[in-house]
Amino acid sequence: MSEGKIRKIQSFVRRSGRLTLGQKYGLNELWANYGIDPINHEILNFDSLFAKPQAVILEIGFGNGDSLLQMAINEPEYNFLGIEVYEAGVGRLINEAHKHNLSNLKIIKQDAVEVLKNNIAANSLAGFQLYFADPWHKKKHHKRRIVQAEFMHLMSAKLMNGGFVHMATDWQNYAEHMLQTLEAHAHFKNTLGAHIYSPRPERRPITKFEKRGERLGHGVWDLIFTNEK
Repeated sequence: MSEGKIRKIQSFVRRSGRLTLGQKYGLNELWANYGIDPINHEILNFDSLFAKPQAVILEIGFGNGDSLLQMAINEPEYNFLGIEVYEAGVGRLINEAHKHNLSNLKIIKQDAVEVLKNNIAANSLAGFQLYFADPWHKKKHHKRRIVQAEFMHLMSAKLMNGGFVHMATDWQNYAEHMLQTLEAHAHFKNTLGAHIYSPRPERRPITKFEKRGERLGHGVWDLIFTNEK
């Protein structure tokens, strides 16, 4: 299936509510420093968007941004692009990035699938991260999951050869679905071998959300694949 024919995937629910002063400050006063507003079908030039031309890692659905922030701090040799529609999380992450004077982090507040289709060049991403995405746990809602064959076909096109995919979830059924979807794709190879989940790599920070789940006895499954075209 071509990218132009990819089925519309509504992978998120827009959440609104009161914003803190810090979140408002991030969204409004600091947006020009960290935010990107893609225009129609204009391909983003990463070398001009970031302070330094470095390999770019994309994260979709970063929530409150804790994990992505820590990664950007810990790995200054990479540029990070986060896509999220949750305004409180976007504002919070931008505000925190400003406090740490980060120059390797940019944010887009739009639908991730549309951005990938229209604004990200082929073979331009070094990695893709998806952590604790909405599992849409009811079977009738499984079609809303972002991890689908069409989406992974699109992602493979945007990742460079040898680029990585790293996913994590605390829903076993979604983990199984992710594993099956990735292993069924011709270009994605499991770094540990067929049907094997990865231990959490040190580079992925443990979030408050994950720690709370661990206290409740929830499991966490990491999947790390490479894109081999």
